[in-house]
Amino acid sequence: MRAARQTTLREQVTVSGIGVHSGLPVNLTLNPADADTGIVFSRTDAEGAEREVRADFRAVTATDLATVLGDESGVLCSTAEHILAALRGLGVDNALVEIDGPEVPIMDGSAAPFVAAIDQVGIKTLSKARRYIKVLKPVSVAKGESFGELRPADTGFRLDIEIKFDSVLIGRQSIALDVTAETFRRELSRARTFGFMKDVSALWSAGKALGASFENTLVLSENRILNSEGLRYPDEFVRHKALDAVGDLALAGAPIIGAYRSIRGGHRLNHAVLVALMSDPSAYAVVEAGEPRRVRGHAEAAGMVAPAYGPDVS
Repeated sequence: MRAARQTTLREQVTVSGIGVHSGLPVNLTLNPADADTGIVFSRTDAEGAEREVRADFRAVTATDLATVLGDESGVLCSTAEHILAALRGLGVDNALVEIDGPEVPIMDGSAAPFVAAIDQVGIKTLSKARRYIKVLKPVSVAKGESFGELRPADTGFRLDIEIKFDSVLIGRQSIALDVTAETFRRELSRARTFGFMKDVSALWSAGKALGASFENTLVLSENRILNSEGLRYPDEFVRHKALDAVGDLALAGAPIIGAYRSIRGGHRLNHAVLVALMSDPSAYAVVEAGEPRRVRGHAEAAGMVAPAYGPDVS
């Protein structure tokens, strides 16, 4: 493990868009933050009443079609996974994410606009050592045909993601890579969220996908992709699932040293595996860069987590 110090953003930067599910306009501002702050989401609109929630696995309130964060007062924001993926993927440890609505803007359906915003202001190195979550033994969750597992690794973070859809346009796809700032930027960041035209009416009736469009979602019919520009990657679908996994696992609260394997998973499975890991103090250690040592107090928090799995997998 390379020695490393914590990071934050050099300056404030704002992006604007709409929520893919709410359809509401929203501004998101990334702010620098001090060492050991982590990633904190703050609602700045009147309805949010300046509430703050730390991006943590215990703050997940729902995983149906998106990762939703909140607290005892209720939901703070939905669809947090893409901004979390951009921050974790580029190695930003500390940031205050201010939003003036109930959902992170979907932008173009990928993490690329958030990567561009971070690149616009740059990343600043802080004086304190970076902390990591080091996986010490395998932890897995299975439900039907879905399976997720975190395993130890000597260094860094590796993803091995496989999906299977009953669609001739997707079928079975897989991707395996070591996640670094370079590979995240090149291999994952531009992969967009996707959906099927046949599901639109049901989603709208459920109050979902109200902001979805060809500008922010890959839309599939039975036999063709309806977006005029086509795919950004030949296997863009599995790459987006890998992007989501980076964002969902960022809720560990620190970079993971380990390997994550997922088969036919999604937000719910990603969260369930993370909860399973953090529920077992013998399965992980919190270590500082270059100096393996457990940080007091982290393992004790494991007893306060939610159940490891819900009724089904999304």
